Amino acid sequence: MHDPTVDRTDTSAPGGAAPRPGLTGLPRLPRTPGADHCAPALAARLALAEAAAGRPLPHLAGAPVAPEVAAGNVENMVGWAQVPLGLAGPLWADTSRGEVSVYVPLATTEGALVASYSRGMGLLADGGPIRTRVVAEGLSQHPLLVYRCVADAERAAAAARGSFERFAALVAGVTRHGRLTEVAPEVHGRRLLLRLVFHTADAIGINMAAHAADLCSRDLAERTGAIDRAVHGQDVEKRANARALVEGRGRSVVVEGRVPRATLAARARTTPEALVALARTYTVGFAQLGTQNWGIQTANGLAAAFLACGQDVAYVTESATGFLDLDLDAAGDLYATLTLPSLLVGTVGGGSGQGTAAECLALLGCAGAGHGNHFAELLGALALAGDVSLMAAFASHEFVAAHEALGRNRPQSGGSERQSPAGA
Repeated sequence: MHDPTVDRTDTSAPGGAAPRPGLTGLPRLPRTPGADHCAPALAARLALAEAAAGRPLPHLAGAPVAPEVAAGNVENMVGWAQVPLGLAGPLWADTSRGEVSVYVPLATTEGALVASYSRGMGLLADGGPIRTRVVAEGLSQHPLLVYRCVADAERAAAAARGSFERFAALVAGVTRHGRLTEVAPEVHGRRLLLRLVFHTADAIGINMAAHAADLCSRDLAERTGAIDRAVHGQDVEKRANARALVEGRGRSVVVEGRVPRATLAARARTTPEALVALARTYTVGFAQLGTQNWGIQTANGLAAAFLACGQDVAYVTESATGFLDLDLDAAGDLYATLTLPSLLVGTVGGGSGQGTAAECLALLGCAGAGHGNHFAELLGALALAGDVSLMAAFASHEFVAAHEALGRNRPQSGGSERQSPAGA
């Protein structure tokens, strides 16, 4: 009988042997059977990570961070949370910058998750790089203004449509990098929804956008006789919502990849047809649930990457909304696409510039200004890899066995020296 948790084409090197390069150009991460969490194993992987990042990673290695750097990020501070961090990969992606190969840092306490994402990356690499692109940008805010009657709300909407330059000047007064890109008022009875869209450069930009929306809505309220207003009147923040699904919010990413039929047979014990059929069944369940998240484990990978890279984890609820689509290509191989219309991430501001977060972003080639879209594209590729891997585990009925072998309930029965097909 075969062991369903083993990826038989894995070329990772045991012990101290040099790992052989994979299809992506980066070496596969070394593992030490029976002692994968010992200091030498961690040191070997850290050395590869530092080589890939092109810089030392002292905080990932355990060096403390000065508490002063957390000013503005937390109140009543007592210390630092410790979450295990593993590397998945290599991830081979065709991005707007060209093809890249990276190790992806994932902070999680869920056994089998890192192995699952690594397996998905390997499956897709056999079909070529995962193509991933940011196709739209824009952080929307939705103040609501209340008027005495519908006619007053209609007149205010007309005033708002003629106020772009006025609003843009207000926005320019509170940010050097962001700018107003759209004003789209909507009349809802006697209430006016003032939809404002901002370009936020490489930051998530939530605080800037909220400040700017407050100024713009206050200005409109004073000029049009509003009797009340709420800056977060239609509050889409940190909740899955149909508006972000349709219009997009933050960075909208579209991803595609292929897995050869032979790869699925050899490494995942399933077929493209089985995955496509299962995906159709999932759509029935998703429709009944009324969910905006039609991925399989999108939230898993995004949450782990958000924790690793200093993102606001609460935005996973919005960021994980989207659609996974599986089909057969002309050659009979698996063709997979994932659409994530509302990724809310940034490489500057928030918690992205300090400690392990800065090091993890450096590992991805995404630290600092100029990398916001690239980071979003890599996250999209990560999410597709995880969804393909988990769907394959479901189709082959190996999910439970993998979690039993690698999960937290029985860590002594295998550990991360095995490649898991699971990870939800």
